[in-house]
Amino acid sequence: MSPTRHDRKPPPIECAGAVVRDSAGRLLLVRRGHAPAVGRWSLPGGRVEPGETAAVAAAREVREETGLDVRVGPLLATVQIGDYLIHDFAAEVIGGDLLAGDDADDVRWCSVDEATQLPLTDGLLDALRRMVPDLEG
Repeated sequence: MSPTRHDRKPPPIECAGAVVRDSAGRLLLVRRGHAPAVGRWSLPGGRVEPGETAAVAAAREVREETGLDVRVGPLLATVQIGDYLIHDFAAEVIGGDLLAGDDADDVRWCSVDEATQLPLTDGLLDALRRMVPDLEG
């Protein structure tokens, strides 16, 4: 018997994020102001809007959440976490002023050692170490 329309699982929610580092190698992290993971620190990112590519969404989300403009580089990883399919890209700051906005209630640059002291989203540090081999700490 084939699955009925009601038995099929909906497709995952497509999201995009960015791994942004400064000249000192620090990571750009945002503290989530809304679900999922409210109050926890993560990479800037969010849902891909209709008509957007994942790379365009990553740049838009960084701008909305941090005030920074970025040039999106290569795709580092695509992972599924629950109902979310997340595309994480490398990105480089090209302008803007650091200021939390949109879904982020705080934003900061931090070293890996500093990041380990923050309440991070589940699995973030391990994922970063896989995506960015030269990550210190």
